Amino acid sequence: MTQFDNREKAFESKYAHDQELQFKVMARRNKLLGLWAAGEMGLTGDAAAQYAIEVVKSDFQEAGDEDVYRKVRADLDAKQVDVSEHRLRKEMDDLMAVAKQQIASEVA
Repeated sequence: MTQFDNREKAFESKYAHDQELQFKVMARRNKLLGLWAAGEMGLTGDAAAQYAIEVVKSDFQEAGDEDVYRKVRADLDAKQVDVSEHRLRKEMDDLMAVAKQQIASEVA
């Protein structure tokens, strides 16, 4: 192998690793969001954990955050929980930072 081939493999490996970390961060953020929303809806214990799993699964519908937002928004509305769009989106952003910290500490 040439030096160029080695560098190419290293870049591909780093890209794959970065993508895996990003996936883990998003899944963690969605789980945390699900647990937060479950608390807002009065769910506890197994019901809260199951709801968090549903939120994680909702992210596989389409690229981006909108599928997760729509699910949580619809569920909050169905339970008549008064959470503004701004608050929900801010919670998503805040929990993304928390998820990044948690994953980084687990990897290190």
